[in-house]
Amino acid sequence: MNFNPMDIMKNAQKIQEQMGVFQEKLSAIGATGSSGGGMVEIDLNGKFEMLGIRIAPEIASGDDTEMLQDLIEAAFSDGHEKVQEAITRELGAMAGGLGVSGLSGIPGLA
Repeated sequence: MNFNPMDIMKNAQKIQEQMGVFQEKLSAIGATGSSGGGMVEIDLNGKFEMLGIRIAPEIASGDDTEMLQDLIEAAFSDGHEKVQEAITRELGAMAGGLGVSGLSGIPGLA
């Protein structure tokens, strides 16, 4: 078997370039998760960073903080799932080109 270190370097550089493009595209992907029939909405980007949160006034002024916490958690989970689906849709082929099976090999996307 022939071992050429230059081939490894070329592939490493190509992977590094693709990862840079991948990171840029993650920032552009976004989704909104909601719960409670839209009473809580959370906006996330492809890096799973929260960009915004909206809470309906009728539940924000209530005394049931446990319910509000549950709604926020559910909205975040919904948004997280939607972002993962968007990443798979938008960047799935690119991830495959990086030798990644699905998105499980990329930190934060498993």
